[in-house]
Amino acid sequence: MLDADFFRRWMTAAAASVDREADRLTALDSPIGDADHGSNLQRGFRAVRDALDKEPPATPGAVLTQAGRLLISTVGGASGPLYGTLLRRAGKSLGDAAEVDERQLAEALRAGTDAVMQLGGAAPGDKTMIDALVPAVDALGDSFAAARDAAERGAVATTPLQARKGRASYLGERSIGHQDPGATSSALLIAALLDASGPEAGRE
Repeated sequence: MLDADFFRRWMTAAAASVDREADRLTALDSPIGDADHGSNLQRGFRAVRDALDKEPPATPGAVLTQAGRLLISTVGGASGPLYGTLLRRAGKSLGDAAEVDERQLAEALRAGTDAVMQLGGAAPGDKTMIDALVPAVDALGDSFAAARDAAERGAVATTPLQARKGRASYLGERSIGHQDPGATSSALLIAALLDASGPEAGRE
């Protein structure tokens, strides 16, 4: 079972991963976006980490709801509302339960992903974060490792696509050949689930 401590570790691991990869995320964003994806997410996840350290919420749902609210208020551009919606809707789906299982987490993240698709109007194949999130959620029933691998494959698979949503869509065919930064950061978020599970989880 997964308790509030696990969810705090997940958000802390995600913050550490975004810190490590911020320059790469910004480099990916430079040719097809505003060259600020890494720095924006870094600011947001640092705020999440600091807030969770200062006053830890008591339930998994509360952790995600607070994280989502902070990302909306601290991350610039479209990423804040999208990531905030993902986590807040997932948190709402988990309700007030003190512990949840992997199946409930998968259902919550599916609800969050559906909310992101509704908010942004994106579908799989549009070269957005959805291309990493949908396969990750589908694979969560197997293991965190399977979800991580599916998200990474989904992010890489955005490279040959032409963007149909978001800032990159304005470039038309010029968006082809660039890996989507939102899908890449989404894959980092999913990979952080495995980090939060401890070293033994890597053997799944």
